[in-house]
Amino acid sequence: MEKGSITFITGGVRSGKSSFAEKIAEQEALKTSGSLHYIATATVSDSEMEERIARHQRDRAESKRLWQTWEQPTNMEALDESFTKKDIILLDCLTALLTNELFSQQQPWQASFLEDMLQRIVSGLKTIGHHCHRFIIVSNEVLFDSIPHNDLVYTYCKLIGQLHQCIVQIADYAYLVESGIPLLMKGQTE
Repeated sequence: MEKGSITFITGGVRSGKSSFAEKIAEQEALKTSGSLHYIATATVSDSEMEERIARHQRDRAESKRLWQTWEQPTNMEALDESFTKKDIILLDCLTALLTNELFSQQQPWQASFLEDMLQRIVSGLKTIGHHCHRFIIVSNEVLFDSIPHNDLVYTYCKLIGQLHQCIVQIADYAYLVESGIPLLMKGQTE
C-alpha cells in the first residue's frame, strides 16, 4: 500500500503552528479535491484551554473549506479505517495526545508501560498516514526551556522528545514555526 505524505509541524505555544498547518491542509485539499479532516486531541481542562479550543473551532468554521472534526483524545488506531487515500488529515496536537495517553491509564509510569505506549502512538499515527493523502501532525516544542527538577516533568519531556524524533523520522516534511514564520527543517520546499 502506498503511504501518504506526512508533515510534522512543531513550535512554541502561540507560535502560529496551527494556522500554518491549517493553511497547508487547505492548499492541499484545493490541489487534490480531497476532504479535510481535523483530529482534535485537546480536552477542556481550564478556561484558557476552553477558549483555545473554541478559537480553533471558529477558525475552521470560518474557512472556505468544510472540515470534518474527530474528537479523539486517545487511541489513534481507532480511526485507521475512517479515511480514504484522497483525505487530508490534520492532528492537533501531539503533546495533548501524549498527555491524554499517559493519564488515561491508571498504571505506574514504568519503562515497559512507557515504551509500549510510545510504540502504540507511533503505530497509530503511521497507520493513519497510510490511509490518507496527506497527514499533518502538529506538536508543541517543550524542550527549548530548561527542564525543572521534577520527575514527572522530566519523564514527560523525555517522552515528547522521543516521540518527536520518531515522527520526524517517518515524516516527509518537518517544520519549526517561530513567531509565525515556518522554517523547513526536513524535506524539499513544497
